[in-house]
Amino acid sequence: MSGTVFIAVLTAALLHASWNALVKGGADKRLNMAGVVIGHIPAALLVLCFVPAPDPASYPYLLAGMLLHFGYQWFLLASYKIGDLTQVYPIARGSAPLLVALVSVGFLGVTLAKIELLAILIIAAGILSIALVRGADGLRNRNAALLALVTGCFIASYSLVDGLGARQAGTALGFYGWLGIANSIIFAIYLAVTTPQTLRDLPGKGRMVFLVGGTASFAAYALVIWSFTQAPIALVTALRETSIIFALLMGVGLMGERLSLGKVLSTMVTLLGVALLRFSRS
Repeated sequence: MSGTVFIAVLTAALLHASWNALVKGGADKRLNMAGVVIGHIPAALLVLCFVPAPDPASYPYLLAGMLLHFGYQWFLLASYKIGDLTQVYPIARGSAPLLVALVSVGFLGVTLAKIELLAILIIAAGILSIALVRGADGLRNRNAALLALVTGCFIASYSLVDGLGARQAGTALGFYGWLGIANSIIFAIYLAVTTPQTLRDLPGKGRMVFLVGGTASFAAYALVIWSFTQAPIALVTALRETSIIFALLMGVGLMGERLSLGKVLSTMVTLLGVALLRFSRS
């Protein structure tokens, strides 16, 4: 993995953890999620003014991506309703790299070096272990853990679909620009049917999340989509999920969640995997 891609994905990880903290930290999580998702539209419209349209061959991937992103957002929101950030986030994000690597190697014919596979396993183990060292109160919340695992399946699915779609499109930003707008519209329709008050609150109470969270979320995944076209999807996904380190710091520093020796050790394991991944193809 080149240094440029490495830095791009780590930047995306920081932005991703930031908007997740915004969603979890607010009193109205549905409103915050709405702000983040619908907040993609301004950035997407701006980007589409400067990039070519995606190749029609990518349209099936666009359609699949719309559905998978919506499923991810629904399950993530459901997870955050009943679970802590430092429980939900590690399970959702830690399971995704393993699933992407399994599908990439087992079904898509992608060849990864042994050190790259080892790096993915170490990163995933470090991330997942953060949830396992929470203590008895967190481990009893099995419903949150199950929802987080389903969320991880959606993350893995849309990562593969979006990565393949961006390659077919011939323009990573063009592909994601249209995907971001379509996903925002789908989520807005869902809110209009289920909780129309959320949409009415968005221009006022949700304005800051719309502007800051939406832009951060769009920029984060735009960097990831571009990276998918430059490096194996499995490697990008694994590195991206190190956002858990940033999420852990935010959960402890901004939300008052507890930091234990176990979480510190888990973070060190994750960083070891990052180091292996960075130099695996140097």
